[in-house]
Amino acid sequence: MVEYVTSLDDARLDAYARLTDVQLRSRLEPERALFIAESDKVIARAIAAGFEPLSLLVSTELLRSAAVEGLVRAVEAGYPQASVLAAPAEELRRLTGFNLTRGALAAFRRPALPSAADVLAGARRVAVLEDITNHTNVGAIFRSAAALGVDAVLVTPGCYDPLYRRAIRVSMGTVFQVPWARIGDDAPATKGAHGNVCRQGGWAATGMPLLHKAGFAVAAMALSDKSVALDDPALAAEERLAVVLGTEGEGLSASTIEQADYVVRIPMAHGVDSLNVAAASAVAFWELRAR
Repeated sequence: MVEYVTSLDDARLDAYARLTDVQLRSRLEPERALFIAESDKVIARAIAAGFEPLSLLVSTELLRSAAVEGLVRAVEAGYPQASVLAAPAEELRRLTGFNLTRGALAAFRRPALPSAADVLAGARRVAVLEDITNHTNVGAIFRSAAALGVDAVLVTPGCYDPLYRRAIRVSMGTVFQVPWARIGDDAPATKGAHGNVCRQGGWAATGMPLLHKAGFAVAAMALSDKSVALDDPALAAEERLAVVLGTEGEGLSASTIEQADYVVRIPMAHGVDSLNVAAASAVAFWELRAR
């Protein structure tokens, strides 16, 4: 049954506006950790992937639209313990600070992640995101991974969380389709001036042996004197390949490049030396797809 919200101070709305992504993930961990999904399509993909919604928040103006009605029915039928809340669009804009163009938000229980070894089992092509600190890029890379046949994604300790709200939105919900895990959390790490994990390739101390033990050759996407072109036949011949992508500007750490089996560049024209990491990922995933 839809419950109409009469006050923005309602505690059930905290997850949507009064807790940050970090608080949703950390403050409430582990048994009450959440993530937020936006728009009817993204929420529907999360439900289809088996994620448990705790509440659904919709605008009263779109409550009778086919898409939102479908979401409400899905939540009520499969998750009767979840709250379905409704409020006028203008009130929701005041609450969240932006217009809900699709008229829906949902709070989901954050699942326990599998181990890196588990997601590597049976995979042939995986992506490793080394300390990518841009939600848009993380989401876009997941969308390319889903579309272009990447079997799993591994994220290092300094990489932004794929279940942050913006990353989910940019991915169009494909973060729910591609298996992912963390890699290198068991490696020593140093803290930066702002409390972030310093990007020094520390994940590779334990992550590279894990990849190699699972039978993966490692291709580091970087400019280097010893780099090979993306269309090098040796890369296509690898049965299992892990493609490592780094943050824009600094790129991959020297430690990662040194330990990789290949250093790979995308051949370019007109003096351009690099692409946005999300664009580069799409090019790499397509060229290196398992055949």
